[in-house]
Amino acid sequence: MSTSSYHHKNLPHTIINAALDAIAESGPSALSLRDLARRAGVSHAAPAHHFGDKAGLLTAVAVQGFCLLADALVEAQRRTGDFLEVGVAYVGFAVEHPAHFAVMFRPELYRTNDPELVAAKARAGESLYRGVAPFTSSESGPVPQDAALAAWSLVHGFSALWLSGSLPPGLPADPRQAARGVASVLFPGTQ
Repeated sequence: MSTSSYHHKNLPHTIINAALDAIAESGPSALSLRDLARRAGVSHAAPAHHFGDKAGLLTAVAVQGFCLLADALVEAQRRTGDFLEVGVAYVGFAVEHPAHFAVMFRPELYRTNDPELVAAKARAGESLYRGVAPFTSSESGPVPQDAALAAWSLVHGFSALWLSGSLPPGLPADPRQAARGVASVLFPGTQ
């Protein structure tokens, strides 16, 4: 083994990046620890040493994804204070991080009870749901949980349809702009 392939400053990070590349190419189901080792230029035992198995690695990918999503949602809320823009940030995250997105909502791929994962998912959920308050402040408004679920369903579904190329032609080429138009139908007055 060469010195360059043996000495890595942050081997887990290197392996996760290799995993993200492989997932982007072939999807999470085709992921192989041996292939990741080859891609990362490390011994075939290195991924297992750091993550245990494929589920451990995909748990780390999901944790990273939920943390990145939470950061994007918090930043959109901080920057704009606009619930619609939080939803647009969700779509932006999915489009910018499709490999993370491909893993995050496939709980059969990872360890759902991992404490880091549970915390990261909770933070992302809180970040998304925080903006619902304006829609639920009146007695005639929707129940907060229903409004949050409606918003999440909309942006998650839009993201999945965009990534799979299943949306009809004629939408704006920018997924964020397209998402704004679609979301404003259900959440009028948020722009």
